[in-house]
Amino acid sequence: MSDQDERPENPLRKELPDEVPASERRTEPPAPSEPQPRSRPQLPRDVAPKATPAPEPEPTPEPGGTAGPESAVAEPRLTGRQRLAAGLWPPRLTRAQFIVAVLLFGLGFGLAVQVASNSDSDSALRGARQEDLVRILDELDDRTQRLEDEKQGLEKQREELQSSSDQAAEARKQTAEKEKQLGILAGTVAAQGPGITMTIDDAKGTVESDMLLDAIQELRAAGAEAIQINGVRVVANTYLTDSGKAVRVDGNKIAAPYRFKVIGKPQDLEPALNIPGGVVQTFEKEQATVSVERSNKIVVDALRQAKQPDYARSSSR
Repeated sequence: MSDQDERPENPLRKELPDEVPASERRTEPPAPSEPQPRSRPQLPRDVAPKATPAPEPEPTPEPGGTAGPESAVAEPRLTGRQRLAAGLWPPRLTRAQFIVAVLLFGLGFGLAVQVASNSDSDSALRGARQEDLVRILDELDDRTQRLEDEKQGLEKQREELQSSSDQAAEARKQTAEKEKQLGILAGTVAAQGPGITMTIDDAKGTVESDMLLDAIQELRAAGAEAIQINGVRVVANTYLTDSGKAVRVDGNKIAAPYRFKVIGKPQDLEPALNIPGGVVQTFEKEQATVSVERSNKIVVDALRQAKQPDYARSSSR
C-alpha cells in the first residue's frame, strides 16, 4: 500500500469546487480612509472678508486728574461765589422749608413795619416844640393823678363799708351810685358835666371811619367818660364803618360835620387832641377843619338800649 491509500481523504476538500466564480467571490470592505479636512470655500479675489472691529479699550484716568484725549482741554475751576450760586439756583425747596421761609418773611415784614412806626413817632416828638413837649408831660401827669384819685376813692369806699354800723344800708347806697356810673358808661342813662365839643368839617369827604375811631380812642385814653357823635352814643362795643362819603356808627349813618360831645376833664381832653402828630394834625392833613371848645356843662343825652347778655352771668353771690 502506498501513502496515498493510507491517508484518508478530507471530506471538506471534496465539497469545495476547484474554482470559485468571480461573482461569488466575497468582496472585503475597503479599509476606512483618514478623514480629509473640509476645504474652505474660496472667496473671489476682489471681495475681502469683513473684519470684526475690536472693542476699543476704555481710557483709564491718569493720576493727574485728566482722562483720555477728551480731557486735553480742562474745564475752568469754579470760584467760591460760582459754586455758591450753582448750589442756590435753581432753588430746591421742600414744603416745610417753604413754610418756614414764608413765616420768616412775615416776621421780618412785621418787625420792619414796627420799626418804621416807632421811628415816625420818635421823629414827630423830636421835631416838636418845647411847649408841645411840656404839654405832653403835663397830660401824662394828669393821667397819673387821675388814676391815683380813683385808687383813693376805692380805698375810701372799702373803709366805709368796714367801719359803718349799718353795713347793709351803706352797701345799698354804694350799689346805687355804682349802678349810675355803669349806666353812664353803658349809655343807658343821660349824663352831664364839664368837657369839650369837637367839630370836624369835612368839605371834601376825605375823613374815613378809622380816623374817627382814632379820635375816640384818644379821648378815652385822656379820661373821657361819655361820648356822643351826631346824636349816637358811643359805648364799649361801638363800631364804625365807611358808607360812601359818610360814616356809619353802630349802623346809624352820619354825615359831616362830625360833632363830638365829650364829658371829662377839659384840661386833659383838649391837649390830648392837639399833641404833635395827634388827632387834629391828622385831620388837617386830610384838609379837614377841626375846632375844639371847652365847656363847663356838656349834656350827653343820646341813650342806648341795654341788652341782656346771652352767656355772661354775674359771679357774685
